[in-house]
Amino acid sequence: MSADVPVNERPSNYPEPFASRMAGRFKRALGARFGLTAFGANLTTLMPGAVSALHHRHSRSDEFVYLLDGELVLCSSSGEWTLKPGMCAGFPAQGASHHLENRSAAPATFLEIGSRTAGDLVTYPADDLVARESEGQWRFETRDGCPLSSAGTGPETSPRCEDRSR
Repeated sequence: MSADVPVNERPSNYPEPFASRMAGRFKRALGARFGLTAFGANLTTLMPGAVSALHHRHSRSDEFVYLLDGELVLCSSSGEWTLKPGMCAGFPAQGASHHLENRSAAPATFLEIGSRTAGDLVTYPADDLVARESEGQWRFETRDGCPLSSAGTGPETSPRCEDRSR
């Protein structure tokens, strides 16, 4: 049963200050529960005012969402649409940037499915952030290549990026 899958302890793998923006998002990693490796499947609930992710697009991975309960607004680089139960949306790799927002007064729950394509690059057009997948791990950096700490403590120290850590 999906209710038997625990909600992820960390609301996001984004580094700060981005991770805090995921308050009110609760994910149950259904795919991981069954040992799936080719794609991920999450049962995600967004509380009122919460967002599914930072506005983003993938270079190699596809995504699909299906709304089960509540109402969400799909925000895309090509427009906005209100999603109601039974509606779905898909995002091919290199397609439109996107995220979901719960602008209603009630929680909304959706199923999200995404491919886990090696070497994926995620860009965030509204934020100074890039995510690179390598060997099953996500590494975050600024657009100009300064690495961000996976511990969420800000920029890592390097000669080129030293000014950012102050």
